Amino acid sequence: MSNNETIWFKDYALDYLEGLRNANMGVHVGIRFTEIGPNFLKASMPVDQRTTQPFGILHGGASCVLSETLGSVSAWMTIDPKTYRAVGIEINANHIRAVTQGNVIGTCTPLHVGKRIQVWQTDITEEATGKRVAVSRLTVAIIEQGTLSAQKAPVFVER
Repeated sequence: MSNNETIWFKDYALDYLEGLRNANMGVHVGIRFTEIGPNFLKASMPVDQRTTQPFGILHGGASCVLSETLGSVSAWMTIDPKTYRAVGIEINANHIRAVTQGNVIGTCTPLHVGKRIQVWQTDITEEATGKRVAVSRLTVAIIEQGTLSAQKAPVFVER
C-alpha cells in the first residue's frame, strides 16, 4: 500500500464517525473516535464507573465493546453501505493487564478484508503508559442490505 492508498470505501472524517455514536452502546460507555489512518481506526474509552467491574478494574466486556465498535465501524468503512451491512459474528479477547483509571486506546487493523468475511484486530493500550491492556479479534460477515430481520436504520446525526 502506498502512502496515498487507503482500504476505506470513501473518505471518512472523524466528525462523521462521531455521528454514528448517537443513542447506542458506544456513547453509553464514552467511546470517542480519535484517528483514521489509511488502514486503521482508533478510539478512546474512559475507565470509570461505566466501564469497570465490581472490583474497580476495566471490565472485559467493556474491552469487547470497544473492539466490537471499532471492528464493526472499520468493516462498514470498507463497503458500500447502500448495498451491504457489516455484522459481527464472533469476538474473542485476551485481557493482559488491569487498568483502574484514565483512558484506554483501541487501535483496530484488518487481518483479512474479504468480500463476505472480514477479521479485525484491536490492540487496547493504557493511554497514560502505552502498555497493552488487551488484544481482541472480531470476525465480521458482510451481508446484503435487507437480509436481516427487524431491519432498523442506525441512529445518525451528521455534525
